[in-house]
Amino acid sequence: MGRDEQRAAEPRTIEHDGDVRTILEALDDDACRNILEATSEAARTANELSETCNLPLSTAYRKLELLTGTGLLVERTRVSRAGKHASEYVRAVEEVRISLDPNGEMELQTIPRERADPLAPGISHR
Repeated sequence: MGRDEQRAAEPRTIEHDGDVRTILEALDDDACRNILEATSEAARTANELSETCNLPLSTAYRKLELLTGTGLLVERTRVSRAGKHASEYVRAVEEVRISLDPNGEMELQTIPRERADPLAPGISHR
């Protein structure tokens, strides 16, 4: 594993209250959790997630924006031989850890997944 790969695989600590709150709200949302589950093994497009998670497409896009904004999902490009490329999404974190220090301060850490490399484009031969 190269130095850049090691750095990318390190846990990320989120300390800003607004960021922590946004991540916790996303994790408390059924649709967001369904999307995270659906993207745990394979990257999926918004249309695929809409169908898989039984969500209106507009809702799927809103949830995808939230999840990519928090860093829980990674957006990448699905390349197609037909020339019609699409965005696809894959879960970026293996787990989220929440802890309280002795002073009652909350810390949130995201543990990245190796398969969610944002630099590795998805390739489809469709």
